[in-house]
Amino acid sequence: MNMSFAEKCNTIFSRSTAYYHTMDDVNAALKNPYEFKTIEYYLFLKNWIDAVQWHLEDIIRDPAIHPREALLIKRRIDRSNQDRTDLVELIDSFFLKEYAGIAPSSDATINTESPAWAIDRLSILALKIYHMEQEVNREKADLVHREACAQKLAVLQEQKKDLSTAIDQLLDDIKAGRKYMKVYKQMKMYNDPALNPVLYGNKNK
Repeated sequence: MNMSFAEKCNTIFSRSTAYYHTMDDVNAALKNPYEFKTIEYYLFLKNWIDAVQWHLEDIIRDPAIHPREALLIKRRIDRSNQDRTDLVELIDSFFLKEYAGIAPSSDATINTESPAWAIDRLSILALKIYHMEQEVNREKADLVHREACAQKLAVLQEQKKDLSTAIDQLLDDIKAGRKYMKVYKQMKMYNDPALNPVLYGNKNK
Protein backbone atom coordinates (compact mmCIF):
# COMPACT_ATOMS: atom_id res chain seq x y z
CA MET A 1 0.00 0.00 0.00
CA ASN A 2 1.31 3.43 -0.93
CA MET A 3 2.08 5.70 1.99
CA SER A 4 0.15 8.94 2.36
CA PHE A 5 1.87 12.26 1.81
CA ALA A 6 2.02 12.94 5.54
CA GLU A 7 3.59 9.52 6.10
CA LYS A 8 6.17 10.37 3.45
CA CYS A 9 6.90 13.65 5.24
CA ASN A 10 7.26 11.93 8.61
CA THR A 11 9.62 9.31 7.16
CA ILE A 12 11.83 11.94 5.53
CA PHE A 13 11.76 14.27 8.55
CA SER A 14 12.78 11.43 10.87
CA ARG A 15 15.58 10.48 8.50
CA SER A 16 16.82 14.07 8.26
CA THR A 17 16.63 14.64 12.02
CA ALA A 18 18.56 11.43 12.71
CA TYR A 19 21.12 12.32 10.02
CA TYR A 20 21.73 15.77 11.50
CA HIS A 21 22.32 14.29 14.94
CA THR A 22 24.97 11.88 13.66
CA MET A 23 27.09 15.05 13.41
CA ASP A 24 25.22 17.42 15.75
CA ASP A 25 27.09 20.36 14.24
CA VAL A 26 25.43 23.55 12.98
CA ASN A 27 28.28 23.96 10.49
CA ALA A 28 28.07 20.44 9.06
CA ALA A 29 27.66 20.12 5.30
CA LEU A 30 24.35 18.76 4.09
CA LYS A 31 24.42 15.68 1.85
CA ASN A 32 20.84 15.39 0.67
CA PRO A 33 20.14 11.75 -0.32
CA TYR A 34 17.25 12.60 -2.65
CA GLU A 35 17.26 13.65 -6.27
CA PHE A 36 17.71 17.39 -6.72
CA LYS A 37 14.51 19.45 -7.02
CA THR A 38 12.18 16.55 -6.19
CA ILE A 39 9.61 17.04 -3.44
CA GLU A 40 11.55 14.54 -1.32
CA TYR A 41 14.69 16.66 -1.75
CA TYR A 42 12.84 19.76 -0.58
CA LEU A 43 11.29 18.00 2.42
CA PHE A 44 14.69 16.71 3.55
CA LEU A 45 16.20 20.17 3.09
CA LYS A 46 13.31 21.73 5.00
CA ASN A 47 13.90 19.60 8.08
CA TRP A 48 17.67 20.11 7.85
CA ILE A 49 17.19 23.88 7.94
CA ASP A 50 14.88 23.47 10.93
CA ALA A 51 17.38 21.21 12.73
CA VAL A 52 20.26 23.63 12.27
CA GLN A 53 18.14 26.55 13.40
CA TRP A 54 16.90 24.59 16.42
CA HIS A 55 20.49 24.21 17.62
CA LEU A 56 21.42 27.79 16.79
CA GLU A 57 18.53 28.84 19.04
CA ASP A 58 20.02 26.65 21.80
CA ILE A 59 23.51 28.10 21.38
CA ILE A 60 22.39 31.72 21.44
CA ARG A 61 20.71 31.16 24.82
CA ASP A 62 24.00 30.32 26.52
CA PRO A 63 24.30 33.01 29.24
CA ALA A 64 28.09 32.98 28.82
CA ILE A 65 28.03 33.60 25.05
CA HIS A 66 30.09 36.54 23.82
CA PRO A 67 27.85 39.37 22.52
CA ARG A 68 29.62 39.44 19.15
CA GLU A 69 29.09 35.70 18.66
CA ALA A 70 25.45 36.09 19.71
CA LEU A 71 24.96 38.83 17.11
CA LEU A 72 26.49 36.69 14.36
CA ILE A 73 24.22 33.79 15.31
CA LYS A 74 21.18 36.09 15.40
CA ARG A 75 21.97 37.26 11.89
CA ARG A 76 22.37 33.63 10.82
CA ILE A 77 18.98 32.78 12.36
CA ASP A 78 17.43 35.66 10.41
CA ARG A 79 18.83 34.25 7.17
CA SER A 80 17.65 30.79 8.14
CA ASN A 81 14.12 32.09 8.75
CA GLN A 82 14.11 33.60 5.28
CA ASP A 83 15.40 30.34 3.76
CA ARG A 84 12.70 28.44 5.64
CA THR A 85 9.97 30.76 4.37
CA ASP A 86 11.25 30.58 0.80
CA LEU A 87 11.30 26.78 0.96
CA VAL A 88 7.77 26.56 2.36
CA GLU A 89 6.57 28.71 -0.52
CA LEU A 90 8.45 26.48 -2.95
CA ILE A 91 6.76 23.38 -1.51
CA ASP A 92 3.39 25.10 -1.88
CA SER A 93 4.28 25.73 -5.53
CA PHE A 94 4.62 21.96 -5.91
CA PHE A 95 1.03 21.51 -4.69
CA LEU A 96 -0.26 24.35 -6.87
CA LYS A 97 1.22 22.60 -9.88
CA GLU A 98 0.06 19.16 -8.70
CA TYR A 99 -3.57 20.29 -8.42
CA ALA A 100 -3.60 22.89 -11.19
CA GLY A 101 -6.11 20.86 -13.21
CA ILE A 102 -8.61 20.50 -10.37
CA ALA A 103 -11.73 22.61 -10.73
CA PRO A 104 -13.02 23.52 -7.24
CA SER A 105 -16.71 22.91 -6.63
CA SER A 106 -19.02 25.91 -6.32
CA ASP A 107 -19.11 25.54 -2.53
CA ALA A 108 -15.37 24.86 -2.10
CA THR A 109 -13.75 26.58 0.87
CA ILE A 110 -10.26 27.79 1.63
CA ASN A 111 -8.17 26.43 4.49
CA THR A 112 -6.71 28.60 7.25
CA GLU A 113 -3.19 27.64 6.11
CA SER A 114 -1.65 26.18 3.00
CA PRO A 115 -0.44 22.56 2.88
CA ALA A 116 3.22 23.57 3.09
CA TRP A 117 2.76 25.65 6.24
CA ALA A 118 1.08 22.66 7.90
CA ILE A 119 4.01 20.52 6.72
CA ASP A 120 6.35 23.13 8.24
CA ARG A 121 4.74 22.43 11.63
CA LEU A 122 5.12 18.68 11.07
CA SER A 123 8.85 19.17 10.51
CA ILE A 124 9.18 21.09 13.77
CA LEU A 125 7.23 18.36 15.55
CA ALA A 126 9.76 15.78 14.35
CA LEU A 127 12.50 17.78 16.07
CA LYS A 128 10.45 18.28 19.24
CA ILE A 129 9.78 14.55 19.44
CA TYR A 130 13.44 13.67 18.89
CA HIS A 131 14.65 16.01 21.61
CA MET A 132 11.90 15.09 24.06
CA GLU A 133 12.84 11.44 23.60
CA GLN A 134 16.41 12.41 24.47
CA GLU A 135 15.15 13.95 27.71
CA VAL A 136 13.04 10.91 28.57
CA ASN A 137 16.12 8.72 28.18
CA ARG A 138 18.64 11.08 29.80
CA GLU A 139 20.15 8.87 32.48
CA LYS A 140 21.59 11.73 34.54
CA ALA A 141 18.18 13.44 34.83
CA ASP A 142 16.04 12.67 37.85
CA LEU A 143 12.92 10.52 37.64
CA VAL A 144 10.54 13.46 38.06
CA HIS A 145 12.06 15.20 35.03
CA ARG A 146 11.99 12.06 32.91
CA GLU A 147 8.38 11.27 33.79
CA ALA A 148 7.31 14.83 33.03
CA CYS A 149 9.06 14.62 29.67
CA ALA A 150 7.39 11.27 28.96
CA GLN A 151 4.00 12.93 29.41
CA LYS A 152 5.02 15.75 27.08
CA LEU A 153 6.29 13.22 24.56
CA ALA A 154 2.91 11.48 24.54
CA VAL A 155 1.23 14.81 23.74
CA LEU A 156 3.70 15.50 20.94
CA GLN A 157 3.06 12.07 19.44
CA GLU A 158 -0.67 12.73 19.54
CA GLN A 159 -0.10 16.11 17.86
CA LYS A 160 1.91 14.39 15.14
CA LYS A 161 -0.88 11.89 14.52
CA ASP A 162 -3.57 14.58 14.41
CA LEU A 163 -1.57 16.95 12.22
CA SER A 164 -0.65 14.13 9.82
CA THR A 165 -4.32 13.22 9.49
CA ALA A 166 -5.29 16.85 8.93
CA ILE A 167 -2.66 17.29 6.20
CA ASP A 168 -3.81 14.19 4.33
CA GLN A 169 -7.44 15.27 4.66
CA LEU A 170 -6.60 18.74 3.34
CA LEU A 171 -4.79 17.30 0.32
CA ASP A 172 -7.70 14.91 -0.32
CA ASP A 173 -10.14 17.83 -0.12
CA ILE A 174 -8.08 19.88 -2.59
CA LYS A 175 -7.82 16.93 -4.95
CA ALA A 176 -11.59 16.40 -4.77
CA GLY A 177 -12.38 20.08 -5.26
CA ARG A 178 -13.87 20.52 -1.78
CA LYS A 179 -11.14 23.01 -0.89
CA TYR A 180 -8.94 25.24 -2.99
CA MET A 181 -5.45 26.61 -2.53
CA LYS A 182 -4.60 30.27 -2.36
CA VAL A 183 -1.03 31.06 -1.39
CA TYR A 184 0.12 34.44 -0.13
CA LYS A 185 3.79 35.37 -0.10
CA GLN A 186 5.00 36.10 3.41
CA MET A 187 6.63 39.42 2.44
CA LYS A 188 8.94 39.57 5.44
CA MET A 189 9.66 43.27 5.61
CA TYR A 190 12.52 43.28 8.11
CA ASN A 191 14.83 41.44 5.70
CA ASP A 192 14.07 43.72 2.76
CA PRO A 193 16.34 46.79 2.50
CA ALA A 194 13.60 48.54 0.52
CA LEU A 195 10.96 48.01 3.25
CA ASN A 196 12.82 48.12 6.57
CA PRO A 197 13.15 51.83 7.54
CA VAL A 198 16.31 51.13 9.55
CA LEU A 199 17.98 49.69 6.45
CA TYR A 200 16.77 52.18 3.86
CA GLY A 201 17.29 55.01 6.35
CA ASN A 202 20.96 54.11 6.63
CA LYS A 203 21.27 54.06 2.85
CA ASN A 204 19.99 57.63 2.64
CA LYS A 205 22.45 58.99 5.20
